Amino acid sequence: MMAYGVFAEFYDGLTQNVDYCQKADFLVELFKKYSHKPECVLDLACGTGTLTLEMKKRGFDIFGADGSFEMLAQAKRKADEEQLDVMFLCQKMQSLELYGMIDTCICTLDSISHLQGKKQVTEAFDRVSHFMEDGGLFVFDVNTIYKHREILGNNTFVYDTDDVFCVWQNTFNDKENSVKIELDFFIPEENVYVRSSESFKEYAYSADDITEMLARCGFKVEAIFDEMTFEHPHEKSQRLTFVGRKAENAPGDRV
Repeated sequence: MMAYGVFAEFYDGLTQNVDYCQKADFLVELFKKYSHKPECVLDLACGTGTLTLEMKKRGFDIFGADGSFEMLAQAKRKADEEQLDVMFLCQKMQSLELYGMIDTCICTLDSISHLQGKKQVTEAFDRVSHFMEDGGLFVFDVNTIYKHREILGNNTFVYDTDDVFCVWQNTFNDKENSVKIELDFFIPEENVYVRSSESFKEYAYSADDITEMLARCGFKVEAIFDEMTFEHPHEKSQRLTFVGRKAENAPGDRV
């Protein structure tokens, strides 16, 4: 999983199409749907913390964790600017080490898909389970195989903002349903552009595989939704939302 160095600086500007208010509202409605009243929420792989702060504004006791120091620096800066008291931990998903128990974990924007293979995904699920109260909810989304094959595929995307010119190139691997993403950033400095590059992979799994991994770690799948809706997934769903509930007396640390 990459550390997001240069990408962290431009992440918010390149993801302006993401409606974090809508995502926060969806999570609030989801909690109501399952009669769940969060008391301690972890935003896992929180990135630059935009959703974390939206949930904080809605009255949730929430903290964030991410494996990228650069991403968290942006999150802390935004929290300070908005005078919101939010704790951020620099920790990878698969080696999460908290100081107490949680009853809710959210993980959005296909962050789980950035983990390298089923072993790391199961390790991350296990760490969440280890710190999750019985009956707690684990809500996360993942990219679908359809999205990797048909939408990201072997395509190239170009983003041009006031701060950076970004070329996003994908390479699809059909044997592991993964997409290698290569980012080239051209940053304007006086009369020249300075180039910087980063790359990482995203992996897609079937709903059955994810359900099995969750079960191994003590979670029962309550529902699988098409992204940002309460509708059933369909063959062209690009992102799935999983709702997992921690089973009572579930074994921990099985990985």
